[in-house]
Amino acid sequence: MSETTATGAHTGADTPDRDPRPEKSKPKKAVPGSNLSLGHSLGLILALGALVVLGVITGGDRFLSVDNLMVILQQAAVIGVISIGVTFVITSGGIDLSVGSVMGLATIWASTLGTQAIATDVHWIIMVFTAMGVGAAAGLLNGLVIAYGRVVPFIATLAMLVAARGFAELISDRQTQIVDVPGFLSFFRRDILGMPVIVWMFLLVAAAGWFLLNRTTFGRRTIAVGGNPEAARLAGIKVKRHLVLVYSLAGLCAGIAAVMMLSRTTSGSSAHGYLYELDAIAAVVVGGTLLAGGRGTIFGTVLGVLVFQVLTNVFVINNLDSSVQAVVKGAIIVGAVLLQQRFSSHSRT
Repeated sequence: MSETTATGAHTGADTPDRDPRPEKSKPKKAVPGSNLSLGHSLGLILALGALVVLGVITGGDRFLSVDNLMVILQQAAVIGVISIGVTFVITSGGIDLSVGSVMGLATIWASTLGTQAIATDVHWIIMVFTAMGVGAAAGLLNGLVIAYGRVVPFIATLAMLVAARGFAELISDRQTQIVDVPGFLSFFRRDILGMPVIVWMFLLVAAAGWFLLNRTTFGRRTIAVGGNPEAARLAGIKVKRHLVLVYSLAGLCAGIAAVMMLSRTTSGSSAHGYLYELDAIAAVVVGGTLLAGGRGTIFGTVLGVLVFQVLTNVFVINNLDSSVQAVVKGAIIVGAVLLQQRFSSHSRT
């Protein structure tokens, strides 16, 4: 006989056995945005292919020449490295309007007579560390102001945009500074397996960015913070510290891009990087990174950069008005954002 409590519940003396058959497992839901990212990347590849075909039809051998293709890749490399850093910022739910100005400041600081003198006496790598250090420091300052000062990212990075450009003008007295360190120029202006060093740098940064975003705890935390900062905080993520790291990473990428710009133009200038922040944000958004945060794609960013650079090259080869090019770019950006909103609303239903 089984005993019962005053409330009529059975005690464990005669508890009936559980059904040994396993419960039916619920079907697993697909990762949000996984199919969308794949489809978006395929769409970008098709768009890039269409632009290449357009370039061949309108530009012929001139478009397909090795020199022209190298020009496209080198232009894509500089803005591409900046875009990798911006991808992390937007994925985390923020924005960075200062990366272009920070890049310009880094080129100025790394090409001052004092820096070049030290680089000549010690090693040209001093210029590289200087540019990367300036970029990382500016990004760190952005992150501290945003995370601990609680300033809206738009305002904080807008202030850095103005300040960095002004500081670069003060240091250089608005003069272009010529790079005259033979070791630096000979290393970064050489070709490896037929491609310029800066293109290889872009590929390495893109590969590192992809691994960091998709295969590390840092990447998962970036996505979590961008998706829901409060939930990320409750899950044990130190959101403020992580945001500082994300903006520092974006600044570091701007510093690397500054090194690439110095090697391409052999000069430091406060005008370097003008409006690059807008080009980077456009490439990131068109590439499929969610503007509201919570989803990012490095591969899509690379494709977005290539799409815009090939489009620019087609316009230049055919001597088309740059104003028309700007209109086309704007239409592409608006279309990409509208598609994001549409697919995001579908994923919530």
